[in-house]
Amino acid sequence: MFNKITQKRMFKIHSRCTLFFVFLCFLLAFSDSLSAQNNLSRISTVDRSDGKGAVIRYHFSEAVDSFEVIQPAPDLVQMVLYGDIDTTGIQLPGYGDKVNQVILYKQDYGFGVDIYLGQDYAYMADAYPDQNEKHLLVGLTETNYEELDAYSQQFLAKTWYEDFKISETPEVNTVPDSGTNPDTYNPVRDKLKFDKIVIDAGHGGHDPGNLGYKRSAKEKDVVLSIAKKLGSYIEENLPDVEVIYTRETDEFVDLWERGSIANRAEADLFVSIHADAFTKSSVRGASVFFLGLGSTDRSFEVMKEENQIYADHEVVQDLSEEDLIVYELAHSGNIANSERIAYMVEDQLKNRAQRKSRGVRQKGLVVLYQSTMPAILVETGFLTNPAEKRYLTSDWGQSLIASAIYRAIKQYKKEQDESYSLKATSAND
Repeated sequence: MFNKITQKRMFKIHSRCTLFFVFLCFLLAFSDSLSAQNNLSRISTVDRSDGKGAVIRYHFSEAVDSFEVIQPAPDLVQMVLYGDIDTTGIQLPGYGDKVNQVILYKQDYGFGVDIYLGQDYAYMADAYPDQNEKHLLVGLTETNYEELDAYSQQFLAKTWYEDFKISETPEVNTVPDSGTNPDTYNPVRDKLKFDKIVIDAGHGGHDPGNLGYKRSAKEKDVVLSIAKKLGSYIEENLPDVEVIYTRETDEFVDLWERGSIANRAEADLFVSIHADAFTKSSVRGASVFFLGLGSTDRSFEVMKEENQIYADHEVVQDLSEEDLIVYELAHSGNIANSERIAYMVEDQLKNRAQRKSRGVRQKGLVVLYQSTMPAILVETGFLTNPAEKRYLTSDWGQSLIASAIYRAIKQYKKEQDESYSLKATSAND
């Protein structure tokens, strides 16, 4: 009897221990899954103590699963970081002479990284874990340019957005029929719908725009490529919107004619695309402009400077501050909508295309003055900045810029169509 009772108790104890052990294993596995994501909180740079290079430090919470490093050009280092990496709130290094810029690209397997180096330096890159085995270091060692150039030729640059596409089903808003007089109502309804956009690629022909860093790029070519990509995204994903270009080839179109093209087409939005320039190569970032006097006393002078290439145009010479005041009074609705779409584009450029934002500004730009619909001008970045020039002249960089502008237009169209639908429904009640 005693043995039977003892056996039963021992069996219960054993069962409980087994259950506890299984539960403990589950907790450990669950704990491991919670801590599996590796946090990359910061990327910093510091000069080497011997003065012969620099070190880039990835501040990981845990050792990265795996990594690769290549140097396909003397001034470009590319890395692949494998693993489940969280970059929320990451701090990136600012622009510097030795390390111009660090850009991260989310991939299915982790992250791709572009590190742009100063073109006045010759550094050979190598990567290795820190002594604590958590941080990852990229050592930049001084060498001669001939050796570096020969070394870099063995690598083929990675294109992080080689298969970049926009895959989404377009949203088409339907408007209820009036039910009273469709023959007269439908033309009015079609007139109010957002269904036509004019895309203006700045400069062209004998006007190259700015020539970029070391005069190695032409603004007219860069913005035309972006304009065409933007038009393709709209045609593919918003089939009810007609795209009209002010120019589709390398031709010169007069500044005033660009707005007239939009007016004759009775477009719903005018988007002019440019690339900025400055005397200092460190200046960077994207800006979005809409028409108006702005808040500074120099706004009219800025307008003259911005359009100085057309200074011999008689009408431009006659344009006065009063003209802009009259425009603001006559087109207050357009200005409000222009400001709205400008902020949408600025948000997408900052968050979608990872561009430093220089904000939304109001300016007396001639190219916007002639248009009688909401109109914006997008300065996509500075071609005079070597890092931004590489971005803006690359196929994937242009794709991201065009995608960002497209997404803002899609959002703006949705708002306009919904607003119109409410008005049309209300009118029929």
